[in-house]
Amino acid sequence: MGNDVSRRDFLKVGGFAGFAAGAAGLGIGSILGAPAEAHAEAITVTDFVYTCPLCGQKTTDYDALVKHFEETHPQAAVPTCAALSINGTDVKVQVEPHWTLRETLLKAVGLTGNAKQMCDRGACGSCTVLVDGVPALSCTTLAVECEGKRIETSEGIAADAKWRPLVEAYAKHDAAQCGYCTPGQFTVAKYIIEKYGAPTDEQIRAELAGNICRCGTYSRHVQAIQEAAAAIEGGN
Repeated sequence: MGNDVSRRDFLKVGGFAGFAAGAAGLGIGSILGAPAEAHAEAITVTDFVYTCPLCGQKTTDYDALVKHFEETHPQAAVPTCAALSINGTDVKVQVEPHWTLRETLLKAVGLTGNAKQMCDRGACGSCTVLVDGVPALSCTTLAVECEGKRIETSEGIAADAKWRPLVEAYAKHDAAQCGYCTPGQFTVAKYIIEKYGAPTDEQIRAELAGNICRCGTYSRHVQAIQEAAAAIEGGN
């Protein structure tokens, strides 16, 4: 038994590198690493392909798709295109009118953090993104409703140097375990810090009430958010 290594000891030894491996599917895992070597880029696909659902013709220009419909399918409705602002980047994506924001982030943009399908009925909070700075459930919000609004996901927040302390605090306090709920918790954490500055335990728990954590690390989210808030506010 002398050679047994506990999970806690492993994380202490592995540090940020170990956490990065475990967080690879969170949408923030790719930007974790040793602090001195860390680098981050918001994951945003901008070279979109627009496809005619009737004949399959593809183009990288939406206006060309519209012209194609006018010439080839004059009686058919042109596919819907939504102009969205995602993590500071303006993009124009082809969507179905019934697509939720979660589906659009995953299928059309290629983001995987808040876009993973979880409960898909607005009950768990894992898909929470920020829309104009306010938490919104991406699985119950239509993409077309978000035109002209600012959308922030866990990838974009983690890629912002200002919010690096939040990433580091989540790693330090082991707030992310299985990782399924983490993207939603992470985006709400940013909202909490911006809203309260130095949030209390009660304020954090109240704001995170809609985010379910099956691993039960609620107290660690509180610790991580408070530590990050102190670092972020101190750096402003």
